[in-house]
Amino acid sequence: MIPEVRASFNSSFDESHYQALLEDMKTRFDEAAGFRISETPVFISKEAKEMIFSACDAIIEQIGKLDFYALREKYIPEDLRSDTPLEDPHFLAIDFGMCVGDNGKIVPQLIELQAFPSLFLYQNYLGAAYRKFYPAVPIDRFDYLFSELTAPAYLEKMRRVILGPQPAENVILLELFPEKQKTRIDFWATKQALGIEVVCVTRILKEGRQLFYEKDGKKVRIRRIYNRVIQDDLLQYPDLELPFRFNEDLDVNWISHPDWFNLISKSIMPRLQHEYIPTSYYLDERPGNLDLQNYVLKPLFSFAGKGVELNPTESMLAAILDKQNYILQQKVEYAPLVKCPDGSYSKVELRILYAKEDKEEHLQPVINLARMGKGKLINVSHATDATWIGSSVCYFES
Repeated sequence: MIPEVRASFNSSFDESHYQALLEDMKTRFDEAAGFRISETPVFISKEAKEMIFSACDAIIEQIGKLDFYALREKYIPEDLRSDTPLEDPHFLAIDFGMCVGDNGKIVPQLIELQAFPSLFLYQNYLGAAYRKFYPAVPIDRFDYLFSELTAPAYLEKMRRVILGPQPAENVILLELFPEKQKTRIDFWATKQALGIEVVCVTRILKEGRQLFYEKDGKKVRIRRIYNRVIQDDLLQYPDLELPFRFNEDLDVNWISHPDWFNLISKSIMPRLQHEYIPTSYYLDERPGNLDLQNYVLKPLFSFAGKGVELNPTESMLAAILDKQNYILQQKVEYAPLVKCPDGSYSKVELRILYAKEDKEEHLQPVINLARMGKGKLINVSHATDATWIGSSVCYFES
């Protein structure tokens, strides 16, 4: 997207830079990442940045007009839905594919959005690591952070968002079997940066409305939960016995409330309109004359691309009983964006990450992540022998 910057990076690329980054990551976090790391960051032009944030601003404005209590009743399954106050979400992730527009130019297209925390602390490490180990990564007029945040200010910002007024000892990162999750490197980065413990949901102790965890042989009160549990994952273990229900009224602050994962997600995509938002329909409300070859079928409640059908058929749709839990989203064509040294090109999805402190009125863009791939679906967890794909970060031109 910025040919001279890409050409400079590629011409100076040395495999030793990449291996040094991987070794540093393994040393710092005591293990390699559970997903592939790309050999390169992505460089985003000022023009593309303006398009991306134009879409982000429109999305956030439209989200602010939605009745989420009514949506909670309609879209969240009863066994997952809570009756406790929602409060505001502390996080928002907006995913764009960098695509080929009608005029042949590169444009962003909304792929998905979630009011759920992403890899906030790992991405901060990765953004700094590319700069440390790659001499060709430009420092002037490019940054992976937003809102005029420096690296120290970003860490302090995330400390206030996640810990709030509580001591680190009374705040936990909650996950299901964290040591088995592909994104676990972010858990360890969060623990290192903020001093909070990473606790499996199965190891929580409950007394009345209060929750506790054990540390150094003593019971510690949990006052604030940085929630990384995706409730869909819990459904994969029908015999799993939990010490509490996510939808019960507990004396704890959720960062964010568990219902937000399902509320701001694919379930509101058909309600959003913008030139950089592909048209989508709830499956049970689709027009009768829709040409399916131009649409992708997506389940509302899924994660990491599970259940996505790139080529839905009428017979496939007819077999779906719970049509209200699916959407049809207009297909987009990912651009061959990042030129690789071997002459091939990688495609890019990028995620703009927002965060909000308890007393702040608005979500604020703070950092980003990128995923690179060469296939039809971009998913860094897929095993592959390809290179110059995987987890990355974008440096945006100022």
